[in-house]
Amino acid sequence: MPRSTQTTTTKAVGYIRVSTDKQAEHGVSLEAQRAKLDAYASLYDVELVDVIVDAGVSAKTLDRPGLQRALAMLRKGQVQALLIAKLDRLTRSVKDLGLLVEEYFSSDSISLLSVADSIDTRTAAGRLVLNVLGSVAQWERETIGERTSEALSHKKSLGQKTGGDVPYGYVLSSDGKTLLPNAAEQALLDTIRQARHQGLSQRAVLAELARQGFTTRQGTAFRLIQVQRIMQYAQIA
Repeated sequence: MPRSTQTTTTKAVGYIRVSTDKQAEHGVSLEAQRAKLDAYASLYDVELVDVIVDAGVSAKTLDRPGLQRALAMLRKGQVQALLIAKLDRLTRSVKDLGLLVEEYFSSDSISLLSVADSIDTRTAAGRLVLNVLGSVAQWERETIGERTSEALSHKKSLGQKTGGDVPYGYVLSSDGKTLLPNAAEQALLDTIRQARHQGLSQRAVLAELARQGFTTRQGTAFRLIQVQRIMQYAQIA
């Protein structure tokens, strides 16, 4: 638990993240997370040196640009703590959590502060809570995955297409079987085909999509890896 009796200001880097399909999820939006970090820092004498963002990035791996920048600040001694709004913003993997605890947060000089989980790894009790919560989060994720897999298998047994079977540029009709063209996505595919026919590189294609105002289904700008995946699925050379 945070110790309100602490008088020494702790320098911390804040880290916030949202996954691609949860940009506007209630309670974990970038704005909501930032507000929680600011409030915590003000209440518990934490100096937020920086707040680093990973937008549209999954927690399945620690290889995230923003997170790696934050960890680098910890390694270099630029800050003494990592402040997050909730543990699952950092990782959903017990293995990755254990790695972070072992390499960073088991140290007396580096702390993890989590607002929603009331975690402060400056204490042994805080480290214990961190490990327990990580185990529960992993169990919950695997349980949801099993249920989702069962539901998809059932739909396939009925001859219905699932989300993973729907190619980019199409949507499923109400019968769950028929593919219908999506006008906006078809226009994007046509733009990519024309750009590639003109000899544009993949990065130049990305720039052209931005120039014409194309955005992802979440309304955000495309990243290169997203365009590459679309080209792969649509078999655009």
